[in-house]
Amino acid sequence: MEWVRGEVVGRGSFGTVNLAIPRKQSTGFPQFMAVKSCGSSHSASLMTEKSILDELSGCPQIIRCFGSDSSIENGEKLYNLLLEYASGGNLAEKIKNPGCRSLPESEVRRHTKSVLSGLQHIHKNGFVHCDIKLQNILLCSGNRNDVAKIADFGLAKKAGEKREKVRFEVRGTPLYMAPETVSAGEIEPPADVWGLGCLVAEMVAGAPVWRCSPSDDVCKLLMRIGVGDEIPEIPRDFSEEGKDFLGKCFLKDPAKRWTAEMLLNHPFVVDQDDTVPLDDTREASTTGSPTGPFDFPDWESPCSITSFPSPDKSWGSNRLSSASAAERLRGLVTERRPDWSVLDSWVTVR
Repeated sequence: MEWVRGEVVGRGSFGTVNLAIPRKQSTGFPQFMAVKSCGSSHSASLMTEKSILDELSGCPQIIRCFGSDSSIENGEKLYNLLLEYASGGNLAEKIKNPGCRSLPESEVRRHTKSVLSGLQHIHKNGFVHCDIKLQNILLCSGNRNDVAKIADFGLAKKAGEKREKVRFEVRGTPLYMAPETVSAGEIEPPADVWGLGCLVAEMVAGAPVWRCSPSDDVCKLLMRIGVGDEIPEIPRDFSEEGKDFLGKCFLKDPAKRWTAEMLLNHPFVVDQDDTVPLDDTREASTTGSPTGPFDFPDWESPCSITSFPSPDKSWGSNRLSSASAAERLRGLVTERRPDWSVLDSWVTVR
């Protein structure tokens, strides 16, 4: 397919996102697309994203991929990934619009169900997204309302995939990381569900779930997430169904955390006629960080952190002690403060 590169609509650390217009309109391609482009020498992440999107094709709640190609522009060889164009931007931009700051619960329920449907498809096909957050949920035009779709699979991985190296990576964005990811480097489907809970709470409150100061370093945040029993703040003005839903997402033990498939049957997202009884055996925890709106975008940038050697104990039967987790966390971060102004992810497309 031949296409024309349009204006720049986003920029990442390794390249750009442009509007793309097919030279010839056909039923197989939309009038507008988005194209992620980077130098061929830095294209491994985009190639991985393309292969994963191909395996996940056919899900209405995941951004579509229309293929890839290479081009030579201004003397540089580029790798181009053609994607569905999201005219509504992303959820992070929506709640930061003047006069918005949070979404009506009816809209939160609708977007949550869409993201859950996408997550169920991802997990069913054996993948973990690894970076579920507002910035990676794009809004595409639908018949009546915007449709939320999961995007940016640059950090995604196969579920159960074990690295041969002794040292391991912590993938994702600190504010959305699950406790087991921080303390044990465990990144499996339950970590995506924890990120979903952070995303839902932020849509309701209009602010990230962890209260932090701009002067706080990342180690302080990771210690709060990975050590102890603290969980993110559950918005006080949320419905009881919503609070219970978040309680299922914020269970510290990933073995007890509800799956995407289970959550799709929760009253918070099912149609009124299909509501199922709440499971009263597990109560939503309400202990968490202090309340109060805040907005520190510097904490939203993703990072890849190398830790000490992987632990040989699982989270479940041999739960990590606070002491060993703390030692591991100290190894995640250097004394030098990271530069959070550098974004590793792609800027989402308008």
